[in-house]
Amino acid sequence: MEPSEVQRAYGRLATAYIDLFGMIEQLHPDDVDLVVRHLGNLEGPVLDIGCGPGHYTAHLRALGVDARGIDLVPEFVAHARAAHPGVPYELGSMLDLPAPTGSLSGVLAWYSTIHLDDGQFALALGEFRRVLQTDGLLVLGFFDGIEHDAFAHKVVPAWRWPVDQLAERLSGNGFVEIERQQRDASDDVRAHAALVLRRAD
Repeated sequence: MEPSEVQRAYGRLATAYIDLFGMIEQLHPDDVDLVVRHLGNLEGPVLDIGCGPGHYTAHLRALGVDARGIDLVPEFVAHARAAHPGVPYELGSMLDLPAPTGSLSGVLAWYSTIHLDDGQFALALGEFRRVLQTDGLLVLGFFDGIEHDAFAHKVVPAWRWPVDQLAERLSGNGFVEIERQQRDASDDVRAHAALVLRRAD
C-alpha cells in the first residue's frame, strides 16, 4: 500500500477516527499501562510514530517525557496540535524519519506499521533502529494472527502478524524482546498483540 493511499484514506475518515480513538480514556487500559511502564520514565527523547490524534504523545508529555509525534496524515497532525497545545507534532513518514541517528531513547509505533507491506516494513524497521540509541526501546502494537497475511481493514488493507514470527524478524534486525502482550479477539475487536524490544548493538 502506497503511503499516499494510506494518507488519503485516513484523511477522509479522520473525524470519525478521532471520535472513536482520539482520547487516552478510549484506549484499553492494559495498552496504556504497557506504553507508560516502558516509555513513561525515559529521560531522553521519545518519538510517537504514526501518532494519529496525538493522545499517546500528549499523555507521555504530561508524565514529563520529552515526547513528540509524527504522522503521515495532515488532518491528524492539525487535530493533535489543536487538541494538545504545546506538544510538538509534525507531518512526516516512518520510512524517512526526521531524527538524527542514535538520537532517541524510545520509539512508539502503536498500530502505525499495519499498512506496510514486507518491503516497507523492512524500511521502517531500519529507520527505527537507526534513530534509536543503543538500549533504546521500541514499543510496537499490531494485529495478532495465525498467519502473516493481509485483510480488509475498515480504512485500507492491513497486515496481521503471528507474534513469534514478528519477534523473530525483529530479533534478526537488531532488537531484543523484553515483553509481549496478547489479547484475544472479542465482538468486533480483532486479536491484539504488542512487543517491547531493546535496540542491541
